[in-house]
Amino acid sequence: MNMQIGNRVIGPEHPPFIIAELSGNHNQSLDTALAMIDAAAQSGVDAIKLQTYTADTMTIPCDHGEFYIDDEDSLWHGYTLHQLYQQAMTPWEWHEALFARAKEHGLLAFSTPFDPSSLAFLETLNPPCYKIASFENTDHPLLCAVAKTGKPVILSTGMASLAELAESVAVLRDNGCRDLILLKCTSHYPAEPKEANLVTLPHMASLFDCQVGLSDHSAGIGVAVAAVALGASVIEKHFVLDRSAGGIDAGFSLEAEEFTQLSKETRRAWQAMGKIHYGSTEGERNSLKHRRSLYITQDMQAGEILTIDNLRAIRPGLGLPTKYLSHCLGKPIKHDVHKGTPMNWELI
Repeated sequence: MNMQIGNRVIGPEHPPFIIAELSGNHNQSLDTALAMIDAAAQSGVDAIKLQTYTADTMTIPCDHGEFYIDDEDSLWHGYTLHQLYQQAMTPWEWHEALFARAKEHGLLAFSTPFDPSSLAFLETLNPPCYKIASFENTDHPLLCAVAKTGKPVILSTGMASLAELAESVAVLRDNGCRDLILLKCTSHYPAEPKEANLVTLPHMASLFDCQVGLSDHSAGIGVAVAAVALGASVIEKHFVLDRSAGGIDAGFSLEAEEFTQLSKETRRAWQAMGKIHYGSTEGERNSLKHRRSLYITQDMQAGEILTIDNLRAIRPGLGLPTKYLSHCLGKPIKHDVHKGTPMNWELI
């Protein structure tokens, strides 16, 4: 079930593939965007992801009705959609430099196309894969075009019903997508952990016979760690240099030190999954001697009877197992023994 993206092998037998999403947290500064990649590289991520669009390819300049964000609970309250995308977009002329900086650090770099023009542009950069955003996961013409590149596809499932998701997966596969990863995603910013519904991960993996992961918009790293324990091979989180300094997605983004913890703890979760196992592990074998076992607890002479006063279940564990206590009690001892002698069958 393993698959290859660039020089990375992704699958259950490998540590989780960690993606740092830059989004618009560069605040329209190329220097900031480059610094974000430098910092992300030090935090142990595997890949950098951009978003490729312009405000005009996303929407139209209009300041009323549904084009204005009037939800007071939204991080983007007061923006028009066009203004939001103008601030959040990553200029296309930066992409080559950002991809190159990621490569210098040994990281993969790819992006999310949002329309045919952005896909055509990204093809000139030859990314190792494509990401489909939740809001585009039912855009069948876009899915068709991305699938026809023949590259692996990572698709966020936010908001999609099971029927919609099945249709989208069929479109991708019918048009040449052989390597697919579905990311459980909650398209709410920031998302509450109770909205994650992570038990969907193994169900989704079984239903669509593909690898699964998490695109996480919640605070902290707990949801991501739990996702790995439920089979996530990929974790995507938004990255920011300094959350207090702001950024279009800063409210649900992690700083470098938090990303370091994300990388460490998700890998620990992956290691902890292991396999079905009972009995002592290699590391536990020396601990077996610290179990309780049966010991002679008083000096005894041959012929004396074993009682609860002179035969006890104590540590260490070098005597007979404690389950044999009732078999030994009431029996005469064969020869003289000293206090602290581990009980064995030859004594009775």
